[in-house]
Amino acid sequence: MKFPVVVHKDADSDYGVTIPDVPGCFSAGRSFSEALHNVREALALHLEGVIADQEQLPQVLAIDVHLNNPDFSGGFWAIVDLDLMPYLRNTTQANTIYPTDSP
Repeated sequence: MKFPVVVHKDADSDYGVTIPDVPGCFSAGRSFSEALHNVREALALHLEGVIADQEQLPQVLAIDVHLNNPDFSGGFWAIVDLDLMPYLRNTTQANTIYPTDSP
């Protein structure tokens, strides 16, 4: 599954990464590449918790839906790809997730 992420960088800080479609899941890194790597790990851990709690997986929206959100202004957009199959194997019900253009 491809998750849109937004990366912010202040002059005196590391790169911070937010996943708009997964509230509460974020990460950081000293470089842009490290930040993207770290957010994949954070997302994997977050999804493990979602499955363990038997909650529904997040619905991923297209980047275009988030572009005008002021919370993400000034950030760099990227796509993080994460295979969801390991998380779905342990569930009795699999929810199909497709990117959409609407919230």
